[in-house]
Amino acid sequence: MNPEQIHNLYAYSSDVEQALIKLETLLQKPTRSIVGLIGYPGAGKSTLANYLESRMEELHPGQVISLSMDGFHFPKDTLKQWPNASEALAKRGAPWTFDSAALINRVHQLLFQYQQQDVKWPSFDHSVGDPIEEDILIPQSAKIVIIEGLYLLHNADGWQECCHLLDQCWFLNTPLELALEQLAKRHMQDWGCDYDQAMLKIQQSDAPNANLVLASKSAADWSLTV
Repeated sequence: MNPEQIHNLYAYSSDVEQALIKLETLLQKPTRSIVGLIGYPGAGKSTLANYLESRMEELHPGQVISLSMDGFHFPKDTLKQWPNASEALAKRGAPWTFDSAALINRVHQLLFQYQQQDVKWPSFDHSVGDPIEEDILIPQSAKIVIIEGLYLLHNADGWQECCHLLDQCWFLNTPLELALEQLAKRHMQDWGCDYDQAMLKIQQSDAPNANLVLASKSAADWSLTV
């Protein structure tokens, strides 16, 4: 979506306005807050997280930053060394194909070491399909860190501790069918595949992952719809 479309989608949403109010409240805390944003693949998590960051930047420069858990994908070269390499590559994006321990360790740093040092976070290069280590600097000044991703409330595969590190976690309540249609468009654009190929990938990997997200929905503090 272009900036005008994003503005039109969010600017008049009562739930987005409520999200901004919740962020304003968290800014009053003396310490840093971590807000999780979960939702189905293709739900629009990163778009919403970036929008919330940009709106808060207008009011409180440098106080709110948004991040993605995508940078904690195990690199493809790592997966190729696994005994089940073929399965791991085919199901990349499943919770066990992320380095959950590294993510949890980095969130610990965000919470408990930020007053002593800036913390770095990995990004994800979609053009090559691999993370870029320590690519994003989270300054000490950031009072709120929004982390978007699928598995922040997942209760298996090494993710169990993550939920206890979040001050709040919100579920983006995009209808599943719409989310997967949006995901198909993204696959077609990113990989140059046709619709049928995109839907096959979704059926094999993304739809099962969406079911895992649905299973963790009840643990969210708030569900918002835009």
